[in-house]
Amino acid sequence: MAAAIEITGFLMGLAGWMLTGSTLANNYWKISTVYGSVITSSRLYENLWKSCAQDSTGVFNCRMFETMLGLSSYIQACRALMIIAIILGAFATLMALLGLKCTSIGSMEEKVKGKVALSGGIVFILAGLCAIVPLSWYAYNITMEFYNPTYGGTKYELGSALYIGWAGSALLILGGALLCCSCKRNAETRSYKYSSAQSGQRIYTKTESAQSKAYV
Repeated sequence: MAAAIEITGFLMGLAGWMLTGSTLANNYWKISTVYGSVITSSRLYENLWKSCAQDSTGVFNCRMFETMLGLSSYIQACRALMIIAIILGAFATLMALLGLKCTSIGSMEEKVKGKVALSGGIVFILAGLCAIVPLSWYAYNITMEFYNPTYGGTKYELGSALYIGWAGSALLILGGALLCCSCKRNAETRSYKYSSAQSGQRIYTKTESAQSKAYV
């Protein structure tokens, strides 16, 4: 049972890491809204790296953001946090894979493997938190501009990349939690068995001592 939970947590973390990584390549972080707009023949959409425009025929043109220093501070922070989340997810995947019971690499002891898997679960959770913060921050800025009546620029709606990223972040956190719970349960089980064996040995020693005294 514990091994099944461990594998499930690893697969959820791996899927969450892949979904989180795919959000950076997704162009649809925000899409221009057609609400209250007379011209609907073209749409604008952006991600953290570029801005694109698409007309009614499906032809689109994209322009990379020319300068990093000229961008808003929250976009720069979102870039950094997303990259950190992907790097942490890669390390967590490697550590969890090495710590699984079903994997055998070298002469690594079970106790060491459990600690490695536990560390992988913790890093999975950190990666999920590092991803969910920029996604929510980006969505917050979109909604604030959308509902601000004095904002004169183009208003946008939430794009599909944000929903994919939220799903990936949730999988990272849940997968890491399952790994941590599984490793903790294994540690408690081993400790309980060891204590029981010791108590049995002590009882046997006392009984054997009493019998030897009676015999003498």
